[in-house]
Amino acid sequence: MPEAAGRTDAQTRADRLRIFREELAELERQQVLVLTAEQRPGVEAFLDQTLQELARQYDIDVNPSQKQLSLGMRIVSALGGLALCAAVFLFFYRFWGLIPTVGQAAILVATPLLGLAAMHFASQYERTLYFTGLIGLVVFASFVLNLVVLGQLFNRISSPNAFLAWGALALALGYTYGLRLLLAAGLISWLAFFSATIVSWSGAWWESFYSRPERILTGGALIVGIPIWLHHPKHEDFPGTYRLIGLLAVFLSLLTLWYAGTESFLPLEPKSIERLYQVVAFITAAFTIWAGIRHNLTGTVNLGAAFFTIFLYAKFVDWWWDWMPKYVFFFVIGAIAIGLLFAFRKIRSAIA
Repeated sequence: MPEAAGRTDAQTRADRLRIFREELAELERQQVLVLTAEQRPGVEAFLDQTLQELARQYDIDVNPSQKQLSLGMRIVSALGGLALCAAVFLFFYRFWGLIPTVGQAAILVATPLLGLAAMHFASQYERTLYFTGLIGLVVFASFVLNLVVLGQLFNRISSPNAFLAWGALALALGYTYGLRLLLAAGLISWLAFFSATIVSWSGAWWESFYSRPERILTGGALIVGIPIWLHHPKHEDFPGTYRLIGLLAVFLSLLTLWYAGTESFLPLEPKSIERLYQVVAFITAAFTIWAGIRHNLTGTVNLGAAFFTIFLYAKFVDWWWDWMPKYVFFFVIGAIAIGLLFAFRKIRSAIA
């Protein structure tokens, strides 16, 4: 929604103004730049007035304390949404058998619709969207419960199409209200739909998709590539969510194939498949770090570095754990960690 994009831009500008004020104070302290008596009141008045106007219009954070509190509020909102989802599920589970079939169907249909109305109402009266996000999680959980239970009530055969519907709702809500958590839920749902559908085309039962990491790996790679051709001028923080979900799917699939060559579709010996994917894992992690550095994507660099380290340690375990004394093994791992810190420090200095 345009207001969400405007709030993001306003927060970015407020952060710049706050940093400018702090740097200006430091420059004056070091006598590098000192404002005259006529200049200082004008600059301070401009900064105060601009920050107050941004805060009034967009309800943004204008100091570090507010930013920390907002982070806590986002965490509370997410946890509260999950708690309400659990409450809805357990409530239905506790009293469901006492309700006639017609009443059950009516409740299942009405719950997400009422939640959508509540989301719209909440979004009209709050700019931070904490309550909207909380209600959105309940709407998504209610819709998931809706399809699952209605399928059981009317004895429908399960299919991966439910993931398609769940993902569509989550993505629609995420894009409408600018909610990254619902965007992530939608991407995960569609990733499951893609993987399950591909597995069903191969003749296997679709619910076995989680045991076929290559399909999840392919879906994760597609998710990572979406922000390259689908731009988000109104939701500038959404591409980061795409990369996070996609890269996690890719790296976790590679880590699974690292030890489970029998789960692969490749017509090779399991050990050969595992060695192949170990090489692919290192190349993928290194490429992720390189791409993140080149495009100034801090989260991507950190995720790539984390999994590169995990893959490296996994390889060390394969090589040394069985024959090396354990105290020597951990000493070597610690020494290698120190070496990696120096290496990453040099890379960081090179790109500064």
